[in-house]
Amino acid sequence: MNHNVIIIGGGASALMLASLLPKKSTAIIESNAKIGAKILVSGGGKCNITNAKMGTEYFLADKCFILPSLKMFTQEDLLHWLREQNLKPVLRKDTQYFCQNTAKELVDIFAKKVKKQKIFLDEKVLSVCKRDILFTVTTNKRSLSAKYVVVASGGLSFSRLGASSIGYDIAVSFGHSIVKTSPALVGFTVQAEQFFFKTLSGVSTNVKITVDNMVCEGALLFTHRGISGPAVLDASLYWQKGKIKIDFLPDFSWKHIQNSKKQISSLLPLPKRITKAFLVQLGLEDKPFYQITSAELDKLQLLHQYIFAPAGTFGYTKAEVTKGGVSTDEVDAQTMMSKKVEGLYFTGEVLDVTGRLGGYNFQWAFSSAYTCFRNLKGKIEEI
Repeated sequence: MNHNVIIIGGGASALMLASLLPKKSTAIIESNAKIGAKILVSGGGKCNITNAKMGTEYFLADKCFILPSLKMFTQEDLLHWLREQNLKPVLRKDTQYFCQNTAKELVDIFAKKVKKQKIFLDEKVLSVCKRDILFTVTTNKRSLSAKYVVVASGGLSFSRLGASSIGYDIAVSFGHSIVKTSPALVGFTVQAEQFFFKTLSGVSTNVKITVDNMVCEGALLFTHRGISGPAVLDASLYWQKGKIKIDFLPDFSWKHIQNSKKQISSLLPLPKRITKAFLVQLGLEDKPFYQITSAELDKLQLLHQYIFAPAGTFGYTKAEVTKGGVSTDEVDAQTMMSKKVEGLYFTGEVLDVTGRLGGYNFQWAFSSAYTCFRNLKGKIEEI
């Protein structure tokens, strides 16, 4: 069975590309029984589509590689396209755009747009090879041929939603390099010295986390496994091994309370459970603040710079995205086509491009798909 384009994957990047390409030009192969499975669970089921603040500084990637796509299809272009489809994104958390009600709104738009293409669901790609000008894609059910293949299969996160290494396997089979992958936008597990964190499960507070000279601000959530929450997820993007520093009292000054007769646990701008847990760990008594000694105050200062090395992360099953992937040195930034194999393209998360929390990874999925579309549209004709 021949097609102009075969897209491997049925997620955000694949669906945007298939929506833009001409009618009956494309076959989508998706390992799940439905398209857009990861979209549906993202952002707490509301899908953080993009961010009003957009730039290369919000990505862990080769800045020169991602800039052309971010400029070619900006967040404003995306928002305009969505509004044309009668989806009106809602601005939340100052700069983050979400679906108005649920992520299903976005998936429904894509489902309608890609009806013009051939879709193979619940089908796993086993291999891709090329002979002369045609690619052959072999699945567990059939073989398909096309002049162009787009690998938009995502990363390793959310294996329960069908995530696999197939995109990387295809890349390697054609001589591409893979930058080491790891879970990203994910919680941290802790060492024995921080096991007391687990007793605070369910409690959250705003913090500043410094890792690898990057500062991540937002909520930290204590869990039964360690720590999570927006600030931690962001920090995980930059963490490899080694220590991180957490400021549990951002923008707080001790001078405001130095003569207070109130208990320490009542004065600090933290949930009491957190303050009391740290007092125990620091060997300090919860007493009126004016009674503490300079040595005790020095110990309390650790709340401004609590330094420790995470034991690891919660892993791919809890990670929002995968860090690493197909080396962008070997992909053309202006087209998303392989520099090694004519007609082979890579878009979205399968590439070594990872954004921070806040809609950046979806924007990259859509922007890279648009870049790919711009190159393909002049090569194919509507059947």
